[in-house]
Amino acid sequence: MLSFWEKNSFLHYDIIIVGGGINGLSAACAIKEKYPKKNILILERGSWPLGASTRNAGFACFGSFSEIRDDINQNGLEKALQLIEWRVKGLEVHKKRLGKEKMGYLTTGGGELLFDDESFEREELKIMNQNLKPILNTDVFKTDISKVSEYGFNPKNISQFITNSCEGQVDSGLLMYNLWQYTTSLGVIIMNGMEVLDFNDIGKNCEVIANHNLIKETPKFTCQTLIFSTNAFSKQFFPAMDVVPGRGQILATQPIQGLKFKGIFHFRQGYYYFRNYGNRIIFGGGRNENIEGENTTEIVLNDDIQTSLDHYLQTLIIPDTNYEIDCRWAGIMAFGKDKLPIIERVSPNVIAGVRMGGMGVALSGITAETIAGMID
Repeated sequence: MLSFWEKNSFLHYDIIIVGGGINGLSAACAIKEKYPKKNILILERGSWPLGASTRNAGFACFGSFSEIRDDINQNGLEKALQLIEWRVKGLEVHKKRLGKEKMGYLTTGGGELLFDDESFEREELKIMNQNLKPILNTDVFKTDISKVSEYGFNPKNISQFITNSCEGQVDSGLLMYNLWQYTTSLGVIIMNGMEVLDFNDIGKNCEVIANHNLIKETPKFTCQTLIFSTNAFSKQFFPAMDVVPGRGQILATQPIQGLKFKGIFHFRQGYYYFRNYGNRIIFGGGRNENIEGENTTEIVLNDDIQTSLDHYLQTLIIPDTNYEIDCRWAGIMAFGKDKLPIIERVSPNVIAGVRMGGMGVALSGITAETIAGMID
């Protein structure tokens, strides 16, 4: 049961944000920086976020050539370029707010491995660079097949290597830890172990019904503005919204002596992705092997996909190399027909900022700024 003091002081706010991942924390920071006197509460059901904020591979999320080309084919050039511009601007928001060191941000560059059954026209590369130059002020992509042997990859069945000068790494744990601290330093209240069950926009304000993880009671919070930063878990609240969960599976090795590569790398249109973390390899993906099966919010491992990751690690990334796996994990991303995030006012006092398309590290910065601009 709630005490008189809890009812009197803990339940009423100007703004409540549902979801304490990178998106929710960023939204709280952006609003608090713009409106310092706003009283803001974040409700997070877990001890820490359960989506993908600390369960990703630590990519700054610029994107590979093939992935961007696919975005252009699926959604048109204008939307594809807008998405890239938002990623770049979103990362700049984080850098300005925290600084590169507190994000573990490194501009390492990287590249993409293309197999024999994949092809591209040189003219496509040239046009892509021309389209991206106003955003990134450089020719992003170049071909350099020599990198395959330089980095120690298996050249068998590899037709080309496309370098990417703009890719970067982040330390996801460090980023979230420092963002968490910065958020609370602004005076934002974060309540963990508080699962939101339902909400009502009743005109003058909103009611939020949550489940306390210890006491057998469902506190009713009130706020002037309610913001959902629930990403892949948004269907619970907005059944008709175009949000489809997508599980990402990742592994990390123990340190590997003499590891030859540093940077961010992709293959199979970005569905597989790997990087170094010091002398470790962090490798994830494989969702394309079973798209329908991986459209889930269940945070467990799929043995078939983990087997696929092991196969590529052994035969492509570090062939003839001894290594040990340190850990494996899964995170839940959110996708839809359109790769641009959903940022909209769903009712007079309720705003949704969801569906990061696996690019939440980058997009959360600009999504948060947009939400802050919607606050009266």
